[in-house]
Amino acid sequence: MHEIDVSQPHAARVYDYLLGGKANYAVDRALAERFLRDWPELADLARANRAWMIRVVRTLASQGIDRFLDIGSGLPTADNVHQVAQRIAREARVLYVDNDPVVLTHGRSLLAADERAEYVEAPAQDAATILDRADAFLDRDRPVVVLMSAVLHYMPEPPADIVAPYVRWMPPGSHLAISHVALEGHDPELLARIREEYPQQHVRPREEIEAAFAGLEMLEPGLVDAQRWRTGEDAPVGPQPLLAGVARKLATRRAP
Repeated sequence: MHEIDVSQPHAARVYDYLLGGKANYAVDRALAERFLRDWPELADLARANRAWMIRVVRTLASQGIDRFLDIGSGLPTADNVHQVAQRIAREARVLYVDNDPVVLTHGRSLLAADERAEYVEAPAQDAATILDRADAFLDRDRPVVVLMSAVLHYMPEPPADIVAPYVRWMPPGSHLAISHVALEGHDPELLARIREEYPQQHVRPREEIEAAFAGLEMLEPGLVDAQRWRTGEDAPVGPQPLLAGVARKLATRRAP
């Protein structure tokens, strides 16, 4: 049994609060409110990120992909990945990954009656554990969508290093979907306050985010602000850009 540390804020619980959820603690709410005082658009950005993820799942499920690996899934909320995917592909399977005991407790309770969705406990850096379970649960012979929604910027390692083992594992026809806060366009004063308040967040330049997609074929419209990914409109970009993109793994070419 895990002990839940309520003395320190956790990204998943802060995000839950920003989305209007209730699975958070005073320390998470306090940090979120400090952010919101300096950055009132933060709650809108959290919702925009969630909406981007839902669009990705709908888009790819509509193309016949019915296997999803959601890494750093966060707390269950409205329109979870399996719910969105199963409305389009009834037999869609989703493996959620997180390492927060609160997430695991709520997630496993939510999924108790659904054999097509499951949680595994591991940090994103532990690809061996995650992919061992994914092999058994998702059926590696079928294309998989690997989702990393607003999670890589909480890790000190370069995104390309974390993503690499998942890309090697992905079958041809699979997709990698990433959203990540970007350095470009940042208000320097806001960035300094974020670093002081929450040093666990690593705001990176566009080129480091792009590097995570190396060797994959980017889907249109490329790596863009999450609010502009297939919305059909030129949505305004907030003071902390959140870049998002989806890329496809092509079939390996055989040497002649």
